[in-house]
Amino acid sequence: MLTLKQAKELNDSQVTEEHLRLHAKNVMYAMGAMADHFGEDREHWMAVGYLHDYDYEKYPDEHLKHTEEPLLSAGVPAEDVRAILSHGWEICSDVRPETDMEKSLFTVDELTGIIQACARMRPHGLTNLELKSFMKKFKDKRFAAKCSRETIQKGCDMLGMTVDEVAGICIEGMKPFAADLELLGTDNQ
Repeated sequence: MLTLKQAKELNDSQVTEEHLRLHAKNVMYAMGAMADHFGEDREHWMAVGYLHDYDYEKYPDEHLKHTEEPLLSAGVPAEDVRAILSHGWEICSDVRPETDMEKSLFTVDELTGIIQACARMRPHGLTNLELKSFMKKFKDKRFAAKCSRETIQKGCDMLGMTVDEVAGICIEGMKPFAADLELLGTDNQ
């Protein structure tokens, strides 16, 4: 099973851009919250979340094409590599998410982008972000326009959950880590 320590060592050996490391952390904490929701191993899901964009910085136009072999060679279990590959389903991968972990990763990858953007606009950042405020921004397709609402909805449908259910879990799961995510807001600095 992939550990958080191993995931951080592997990811940080490839990813140097701060915004990509921050994205990895956002996904990591959201995955921890989803693991709690499903009664699964929190650290394991967080590790997969942190490592999910392993090859993106070096190969943005060939994302996930340079992931499988290096991670398997580094000792990452095949099931965890499969989960990572599945987050790009129908975008840059043909690996369909099947497990709750895979479906969660597919969903929160885009979802955390909108959560992060919402939090950055607020004086208290993520610390007091309410689901209602998030959903208002989610419905505005011009806000955080690069985050695919279609992908998020597809992921939620696969999970058998609504967008507000998944978003609520992720927001609450990310709040305790607002400082690490640089989402405390201007009034909490």
